[in-house]
Amino acid sequence: MKGLELSKQYYEVYGEPMLRERFPELLDRIAVGLCGSGSECFGFDDEVSKDHDMEPGFCIFLPGEDVVDRRTAFLLERAYSELPKDFGGLKRSLMAPAGGRRLGPVRSADFFAARTGLDHVPENYAEWLLIPEYALAEAVNGEVFYDGYGEFTSIRNALKNMPEDVRLKKLAGRLMMMSQSGRYNFERCTRHKENAAAQLAVNEFVQHALQAAFLLNKAYAPFYKWVFRALRQQPLLSELADPLEYLLCGINGEASFDSRMFTIEEVCAATAGCAREQGISDNLCDDIEKDAWSINGHIKDPDLRNMSILAAV
Repeated sequence: MKGLELSKQYYEVYGEPMLRERFPELLDRIAVGLCGSGSECFGFDDEVSKDHDMEPGFCIFLPGEDVVDRRTAFLLERAYSELPKDFGGLKRSLMAPAGGRRLGPVRSADFFAARTGLDHVPENYAEWLLIPEYALAEAVNGEVFYDGYGEFTSIRNALKNMPEDVRLKKLAGRLMMMSQSGRYNFERCTRHKENAAAQLAVNEFVQHALQAAFLLNKAYAPFYKWVFRALRQQPLLSELADPLEYLLCGINGEASFDSRMFTIEEVCAATAGCAREQGISDNLCDDIEKDAWSINGHIKDPDLRNMSILAAV
């Protein structure tokens, strides 16, 4: 059983009855679900995942103390800790009364602040640009089983919609770095017979290409442990997972240079082509750097557009 399904069943069997019986007055003030850190929150968990932070449980998201006071939050946390310890073949870990774990009651503001650095939806471009995509992925992943208050879901929905100008700035920077690391530095390092440096250039290229692919999908790339698995599930550019894996895992050197350079060009062409199909690049020549500048030129806000093209990388 996958972690999300396990969590939802545990909530339905034990969590929901506990809340309805002991805290009926809270049902219109809380949200319940499984979101945040961990492969199970992305649906990527498997048998290997069970040896690390895998347990039955769920999160109870609370609004501020003006809506749910500290004493009520403490009583709720104690009631959660008293729920059955075994479920679905897994055992819950011990939970300290003061909390601090990924499951159980948590203030919504604290949950989002732990990931984005903000206890609110970003209010300007500067705040959006400071949040890494993997952190945004953790803020909006998983599933909300119940939300009687609406606050938690509202923040999640807002975080899912990165402003278009911010997306374009991030994308322009990624394409510029793909050009620099893959189409330029990889070749020069190989000509200098610096194979280790050439591989570092390839690594840089792959990382920026992965981020660009998710931005073109209007999605957030998760932590690197799961980024290839997540890319294979995207509607656009999922076909790049195999060539990017080849670049990372292949042997570098003169014998493989032509093949690896061809793969880099293929990835660049597919990425730039997707941007052109979305109407965010007007470049028609075979040069992804020009696509980067064209994408940057589509940014409507003049201040953001005039910042360094690498400002969001």
